[in-house]
Amino acid sequence: MADVKDIYQEQESAEETFRDHLSTVDKEGKRVWVYPKKPRGKYTNYRSLVSYLLLLFLFGAPLIKIDGQPFLLFNIFERKFVIFGQVFWPQDFFLFVIGMLASLVFIILFTVVFGRIFCGWICPQTIFMEGVFRKIEYWIEGDYMAQRKLDKQPWDKEKITKKTVKHILFILVSVLIMHTFMAYLVGVDEVWNIIDEGPGENTAGFIAMVVFTGLFYGVFSKMREQVCTTICPYGRLQGVLLDKQSVVVAYDHVRGEERGKFRKGEDREEVGKGDCIDCKQCVYVCPTGIDIRNGTQLECVNCTACIDACDSIMDRIGKPRGLVRYASEENIAENKPFRFTARMKAYTGVLIVLVGVLITLLLVRSDFETTIMRTPGMLYQEREDGMITNLYQVKMVNKTNNVMDVRFELIEPKGEIQMVGGKINLAEQGIGEGAFFIIMNPKDIEKMSTMATIGVYSGDELIETVETKFLGPTN
Repeated sequence: MADVKDIYQEQESAEETFRDHLSTVDKEGKRVWVYPKKPRGKYTNYRSLVSYLLLLFLFGAPLIKIDGQPFLLFNIFERKFVIFGQVFWPQDFFLFVIGMLASLVFIILFTVVFGRIFCGWICPQTIFMEGVFRKIEYWIEGDYMAQRKLDKQPWDKEKITKKTVKHILFILVSVLIMHTFMAYLVGVDEVWNIIDEGPGENTAGFIAMVVFTGLFYGVFSKMREQVCTTICPYGRLQGVLLDKQSVVVAYDHVRGEERGKFRKGEDREEVGKGDCIDCKQCVYVCPTGIDIRNGTQLECVNCTACIDACDSIMDRIGKPRGLVRYASEENIAENKPFRFTARMKAYTGVLIVLVGVLITLLLVRSDFETTIMRTPGMLYQEREDGMITNLYQVKMVNKTNNVMDVRFELIEPKGEIQMVGGKINLAEQGIGEGAFFIIMNPKDIEKMSTMATIGVYSGDELIETVETKFLGPTN
């Protein structure tokens, strides 16, 4: 077998060549349509199971309700977000920011450790493309050779029938996906209302549904792998996040080179050949059209199809599996085991801190949000009986699923509260507004600005205390 150093240099030279162009674009700049071979194997089965579970969750979550609230809702139009049955309003935006930061750090950490595994196993683009649309295509048109042949043949009865059926199913699935995403935005009940009312009663909603259906159909029937290789920004992050310690789908060039065709009874080591028989099965099954043997690439989504393809070949020729496997560059080139690097530890520390802060804030999060402000532009007023008053505006957010009648009491200093227009009634998950006067005796006012503590009660229960300033004359 050739010297390891020479093999590594040859691979680097190959990388320089293949990085000069995209695998899905020819020399004239035209797109090369990818016909991936239908993958089979252990990892494909695991990934299919994950896809089915995620699809079940995606389509089922909008139908689940907890205490009358949807399981998940991201209503950006009414600025109302429901996560696991808990309602979050714009006042909880800081929780959203911390949650997004924690998610971002998690993705960075996951990429640093495991490469682009998110893309191959969890990303909605891959789940729908490989788990739904590609399976429909295999079912109707056959495997990659049959698809290629069908595209080249003239538009006869067979081609028209298969293409028509396939694209009708693509459109129907796109409609289902669109309605599901709309259910996450406005709620499943509102989606049913839009459907019942028809285009005439809800033109804007109907147009939105048509546009998004067309978008989903275009992505999964035409754009396909181009979304992963040229549009998705996450793929670009690999260049700065991956290093030699990151675990990715990798080709063991030390064991595989020199490549050579398989000959029965031949001692490959004796003639200087590696385990790779250059069958190109790893290339045929790749959904982005790359050759994993060229090394880590931007287009690789870590879908493991090449691992299954290579393992099946190794089984046939009596070689051990793992020529293509999950491994780091350091593990392959230097035979070093995986280790948790300082960078990984740093990201982990930041992630633990953010998650800890988020959990703490969620635990201490109040079910009510009360904002009390003095009416702008108004000073204190003196009544005929000599009492001093300040007018306040109050806004309340009820985050519970219960209807609340609230009242206000002045806890300190001495004085009383007089409502303007009666009590504030809060609907479940509702917002209430009102106004009241704080009335104080001038004898109890020691300085121009006094801090007043107001208790918010529901029945006899103190649900919140709010502080505000009371202006008055000094004695």
